[in-house]
This record gives sequence, C-alpha cells and structure tokens, in this order.
Amino acid sequence: MPPTKLAADDYSSSGLPIKPIPGSYGLPFFSPIRDRLDFYYFQGHDAFFKSRVSKYQSTVFRVNVPPAFSMASDPRVIAVLDAKSFPVLFDLSVVDKTDVLTGTYIPSAALTGGFRPLAYLDPADPRHAALKQLLFDLLAARGPRLIPSFRAAYSALLDSLEAALANSGPADFNTLNEATALNFVCEFLFGGAAPSTTAHKKAIKWLFFQLHPLATLGLPKLLEELFFHTFHLPPFLVRSDYKALASYFAEAAKPVLDDAEKTRGLSREETLHNLVFVAVFNAYGGIKLSFPRILRRLAESGPELHARLAREIRSVVRSEGGAVTVAGLERMELTKSVVWELLRLDPPVEYQYARAKKDLVIESHEAAFRVKKGEMIFGYQPVATRDERVFRKGGEFVADRFVGEEGKKLLKYVYWSNGRETEEAEVGNKQCPGKDVVVMMCRLLVVEFFLRYDSFTAEVGMLPLEPKVTVTSITKASSLDQSS
Repeated sequence: MPPTKLAADDYSSSGLPIKPIPGSYGLPFFSPIRDRLDFYYFQGHDAFFKSRVSKYQSTVFRVNVPPAFSMASDPRVIAVLDAKSFPVLFDLSVVDKTDVLTGTYIPSAALTGGFRPLAYLDPADPRHAALKQLLFDLLAARGPRLIPSFRAAYSALLDSLEAALANSGPADFNTLNEATALNFVCEFLFGGAAPSTTAHKKAIKWLFFQLHPLATLGLPKLLEELFFHTFHLPPFLVRSDYKALASYFAEAAKPVLDDAEKTRGLSREETLHNLVFVAVFNAYGGIKLSFPRILRRLAESGPELHARLAREIRSVVRSEGGAVTVAGLERMELTKSVVWELLRLDPPVEYQYARAKKDLVIESHEAAFRVKKGEMIFGYQPVATRDERVFRKGGEFVADRFVGEEGKKLLKYVYWSNGRETEEAEVGNKQCPGKDVVVMMCRLLVVEFFLRYDSFTAEVGMLPLEPKVTVTSITKASSLDQSS
C-alpha cells in the first residue's frame, strides 16, 4: 500500500515533514521517579539522554527530566538534543525565560534575599534591562583589572600547588581553587579587601542549597533521594552564611550600589542581592566548576599538546615584551581553540530551559515537531554540542578544532553562554553578560600553567558537581624559557 501523502501544513517552512513528538511521560509520580533513578544512578546523565535518542531514533522527544521535585514541580519536558534544534532555547520571539534557570524546579527566593535575580528574569521584565546594563557597565569599568587580578591570584595558587607537591606529594587543585577563586572575583569586580578566610565555605554551602537536586554525594540512594532530590533543603539552615556574604558585598560593592540607587533608579536591596548572585553563583560557581574540568581535559591530553601550548604561549608573551596582554591572548590561536573546545565539551551550565510562549515548530536535522504554548523545552548541552552531524569526532577533545577559517565557522554551534559563541550578549537577550570575560579567564588559566610548566600529570576523581583534580607531578619550564 503506498504511503499516505502529507498535506502542505504537514511540512515545516523549510520543507521538513512534521511528525508527532516521540516519547512518553508514563505514569504520574512513578515514571518520574524511575526516570530520576536512571538519571542519577542506573545510567548517569549522558547515557540517560543517549539511550532515549537511540530508543526513539530522534533527538527531539518527550521525557521526565530531573531535578523536578516529585511532589512539588512538573518534570515533563520536550528535550532538544542536536545542534539544529537546540537554538530554539535562545529565540525570545517564541520562548519565555521566566523562572527557568534551574528548569523543572525553582530554589526558594529566601536564598536570594526574597528577590528573583536577573538570571531568572525574562528580558520582557523591565528590571532585566536595568540590571543587565548595570553588569555590562561594571564589567567595562573593571575590565582593565582582569588580567592583573587573575595573574596575581592564580600565580599565588600555583605557588601553593608547588609547595604542596614538594612537601606532601599530590596537590588538591579543587581546594586551592575554591579559596582563590572567590578572592579573585571580589578583587576583580569590586576592588575591595578579600572576604574572610571562611567566606568561600559559606559560598559553597549557599550554592549547594540551590543546586542540591543536581548532586549525588555517594550516600545511600534512599537518603539522597529523600533529602536532596525530593524536597527543598530549608533555607534557614544557610541564612547566617548568606547574611555574612551579603554584608561583605554591601560594603565591597558600595560604589556600585550607590550608582544603582542614585543614577539608575534601582532598588538598593534588590541590586545587592543581584550582585551577590552574580559574584557567587555565576562567577565563583562558574570558576569552581569549570577550572577543574579544564585541567582534567588538559591532563588527559598529555605532553604533546602541553608542548604545543607552551611554545605558542611563551612565544607570544615574549613578543609582547614579557607581558600577558589582551592583544597577545587574541594571537594565541591554539590556546583559543583549546578553550572553545573545552567549553563545547564541558559547558559550565549543562542544562538550558525555556517555556513556549506560543504554538511553534521545532526542527531537528531530519524532522520537525509541533510544540504547544506553555510546554517546557529542555536542552542538555553535552549531547547537543557533540552533534556528529556538525562536529567530526564530536564526543572527543580535538585541540585545534577551531583553528583557521573553517574551524571558526563551527563557533556558531558552541552554546555554553546561553547563545551562540558568534553572537554578543545584549540587554535584550539572555546570553551571559560576562561571556567574553569567562572565555578570557579560561585562556588565562591555560596561559598561567604553560608559562610555568612544560607539562603536568593529574589523577581525576569526581565530586558532586565537578571532577576532582589532584596534580601528581609538574615539569617546570626552564628559567630561560619563562616569561613574566
């Protein structure tokens, strides 16, 4: 029997056939619990999504996605897991970004002073433009301090790492990074005195209270499911820690708060809590997660890549008179490619969400699908940005992937910043306002390592949200080969 001929409205505007979205949400309560167990324990994050791509023979499908609390929020989403469908999450003409930062659950506003920070606001909210412009202006004003602030902080970290290796053997990079990163963020953004020596522990505790539904700690499954994945941890348990952080930023960021209140018409209290969120959740949290991921990939890549990076970095720095400069960083083609590749493979934020604000059609490489107004769309970047239809050996680390003109054409498929790498963050979109700063910080970490060391080795384990990197050996550069 011949196949049924499709009507004109059964095709998308680009000619792809419109098909029903495959997948099912299953039985209420029980199916989400089963999917959550697969996600955290039986399959793991990557296999959870890849197995369903294989099952449905589609990169767009319906699925229950953790970390929805089974008794308090809706886990049902439409997953988009390829490079073509994923950008619908950035298209503000068809999606709404209100309260979707953490997707299928929302942390208590008590954790952020009773306010929803900028990251939870849709650009249609009038507060969004004012708060994001404040951040753009802050980053522009502080931009000249980025390189000297970073180099001072991470040079001291590497001194400590070398001392630990000399005195007691392997050096725990994560612990050193946790203390260093918060001091760097505060000095760079506000130029104030360093916070207390225990501030980073308060920051980590506060972060955990917002992100615990994503974490597994290696405890018995029943305990983790009950205490971390089913209910919100009560905010009062971290109230004093947050109060101490907010008190520090109220003083350190006083000029910024004065400007917000007196010339921008922003609420001083709301601005303060937004600055705490940006500094601790976005900046500090991003460094805490990303830097160990960078070192893990570099350690796994081995001495041949290390040697290539060291040659490029030292040559450019020598040509800049021994200084690390913005212009010099732009000339480090391999270093730039390595950082983009690391952000493609291991994005700081793995999940993206948006809610359809009208009926729309999503296209994958092979088909199109109708989505109804109000449905939640979800993207898991570590699958979408490894799309083999776009990236050769998409699941592998290829250091020079983005070198040259052909390599740069692939940058439009790098989405780590809640937008394409080829696009700019603007007041009217949801792309990370610190996008360029993040890329530069990652480059600076690579530069600092390979100005000092010819190579290094590390053991890699796993913490709740990031790899645990223990540096086991370093090969120092010859004194004649180092640049200041």
